[in-house]
Amino acid sequence: MMRVDLSRMHGWRRKPSPPWGEGWVRGETSRMRDFFRLFSRNTPSPGACGSPLSPGGRGLLAVIAFALAATAGAAQAAGGLEDVMWDVLKPRILGDAPVTDDDRIILLAPPDAENPLAAPVFVDASALGPDVREIVLIADLNPLPFILRFKPEAARPVVGTRIKVQQSTPLRAAVKMADGGWRMKTVILEAVGGGCTQPAAAYAEADWAQRLGEVAAAVFKADRDGEAATRLRFTVRHPMDTGLAPGIPPYFIDEMTLRDGNGGVLARIEGGEPVAENPVFTLEVKRGLSEKVTLSGRDNGGAEFTAVLNQGGAS
Repeated sequence: MMRVDLSRMHGWRRKPSPPWGEGWVRGETSRMRDFFRLFSRNTPSPGACGSPLSPGGRGLLAVIAFALAATAGAAQAAGGLEDVMWDVLKPRILGDAPVTDDDRIILLAPPDAENPLAAPVFVDASALGPDVREIVLIADLNPLPFILRFKPEAARPVVGTRIKVQQSTPLRAAVKMADGGWRMKTVILEAVGGGCTQPAAAYAEADWAQRLGEVAAAVFKADRDGEAATRLRFTVRHPMDTGLAPGIPPYFIDEMTLRDGNGGVLARIEGGEPVAENPVFTLEVKRGLSEKVTLSGRDNGGAEFTAVLNQGGAS
């Protein structure tokens, strides 16, 4: 039986903006953001088709578009590890460990994303057994390829969310195993584009800042294969800005943790800018819920939120 409840987050508070920290994703994200700003500087409507560009920029933009189209074609032909973009992204996001294609991974996405601002994606790596350590979602041809990193801990290796898509792209679910190696499933996600360069719709609402961090949750049974489990679906109100819309800095939830009633970690999520506005996540917890499950998180501006999800409701 499904129970849907609305929870206003608790303890939302501001802290000084955290440093970007070490690692490729942050540094490379900054460089890619600067690159896209360079070619959108004369575009009056971010993400709009047919926006006028300066005469000097049209030729260069055409060359870039041709190169990206060729890359996408190569990716679709290869269908796996050997397209040009992946050769660059793989060592920077996954490191030097071996990567093997594995059709046991279920990766679901629409063949044609009608809404590039919120394309649904679902990953199930349960067939790989108990040694799954993390799941990483990557969109090769997004200006910000890294989408999220999900660490199941005491949850099933199952995660669903919605993502922004800038153009048609290979979409990858990379699953890290206990031996340090990666298993991967790739699909081609077609999209009209523009999802990463649009400003958040939340800014049109007068009370968006007051509602920042509100949590809505659904809790219901998800028993299968003889194992009792609980499915959690929750959404957090947040603009999730990529930083690619002119004049709007990146602003997104970059970490979330689910804990059981005893404080044990059920799952961790490290989010990236391409996660959709007001992000929605679906997780499956291996064991039945205790009296409460606590969701806590923070964004890249240092703001934190906490909400309690339990079988009797969210609070």
